[in-house]
Amino acid sequence: MTAGGQAEGAGAGADPASARLPSRVAKLLSALFYGTCSFLLVLINKALLTTYRFPSPIVLGVGQMAVTIMILYVSKLNKIIHFPDFDKKIPTKLFPLPLLYVGNHISGLASTSKLSLPMFTVLRKFTIPLTLLLETIILGKQYSLNIIVSVFAIILGAFVAAGSDLAFNLEGYIFVFLNDIFTAANGVYTKQKMDPKELGKYGVLFYNACFMIIPTLIISVSTGDLRQLTEGSEILLRLTCVTHCTPGPWTSTVCRSGTKRRRQWHPTPVLLPGKSHGRRSLATEFNQWKNVLFIIQFLLSCFLGFLLMYSTVLCSYYNSALTTAVVGAIK
Repeated sequence: MTAGGQAEGAGAGADPASARLPSRVAKLLSALFYGTCSFLLVLINKALLTTYRFPSPIVLGVGQMAVTIMILYVSKLNKIIHFPDFDKKIPTKLFPLPLLYVGNHISGLASTSKLSLPMFTVLRKFTIPLTLLLETIILGKQYSLNIIVSVFAIILGAFVAAGSDLAFNLEGYIFVFLNDIFTAANGVYTKQKMDPKELGKYGVLFYNACFMIIPTLIISVSTGDLRQLTEGSEILLRLTCVTHCTPGPWTSTVCRSGTKRRRQWHPTPVLLPGKSHGRRSLATEFNQWKNVLFIIQFLLSCFLGFLLMYSTVLCSYYNSALTTAVVGAIK
């Protein structure tokens, strides 16, 4: 008998109150685990994308999926975890999760570029009531009036907080509402697909990452995220001669005009390390790949990405898709 089966057998003969306690602890810990992983990943990604100016956010996502696939596959080979082997029915069982992820990613990128941060934050809160609605329709789950009122109180609070920055942008609104729908649907279908008789939580994680990694790479190429056009940030100027110049001992240059030597000054951009210079830069050409601290943080981001995917599934498994959406909004 497995550990889970032993726990269930022990719980069957125990007092009902004590049997419910581990379940409540699991719900709370899984929600805290998800919130903590999500928060830490935001901090690490911010450092990579701003402090180190890593040029491709989607490459981070690809790295996180690759680490997820590797960890789960090695764990399965060592019989630490179990999920079904691949067969022709797997895509059908997993559908539509990969499509929802791709739609969520594209609409998220489009909406963030067209709306201010306060307005984007307000409209993203609609993921919560949409999740509640889809859980009712797809999973047949019913929520009490108190929970429904609490959900709409969150929406009202978000509108009040961003009331001074409400700007109308129809295209941005459309994309962010699509993003809300894809996010809510992804959470609800993840909850549905985690049936142990089907893929289980590890199978959902593994095969979803396998099916997502190729479309994500295609998106990174098609949107120019892998190879992006960056604007020049040319700050320092060096001084050069206009014609017939011989370098002098200073930053300026010495020019000869006939038999006379004179200095001529002309501003020319200097390309700074780590800055963008108006040319297309590949993530593979990023100049920090030899920086040990950067590599450690990049690998940490990939590992935290795996933990975030796992904690999201775990939170949805022990709680509900609505709880996961609320915890994500609080974070």
